[in-house]
Amino acid sequence: MARAAGVSPPHKHVVLKPTYHVENIVASTDLQTDLDLYGLAKISRDVDYEPEQFPGAIFKVHEPKAALLLFKNGKIICTGARTVADVRRAVDQAIDLVKRYKRNKGS
Repeated sequence: MARAAGVSPPHKHVVLKPTYHVENIVASTDLQTDLDLYGLAKISRDVDYEPEQFPGAIFKVHEPKAALLLFKNGKIICTGARTVADVRRAVDQAIDLVKRYKRNKGS
């Protein structure tokens, strides 16, 4: 009888001791305000908004390295961060961007 490739014979004892490290955290938050995704994309080179392709704007944060998906209803999805502190720092940058946009719009 032929064995499947990669399957250990039944007499071999296999010990599995996996180690873990965080590569990517996905987090969500809600700013509880509507966002003008076109306007945000106009004031930042790091915001890409193509509504024909995807309903959210993609905000690429360089430090910490993360990507934020910004939605018109104020919800944000953060991906790529490695720590909770990095998530907070990335979201804080999105908040700063929104505040800057609202200040400029009010002028």
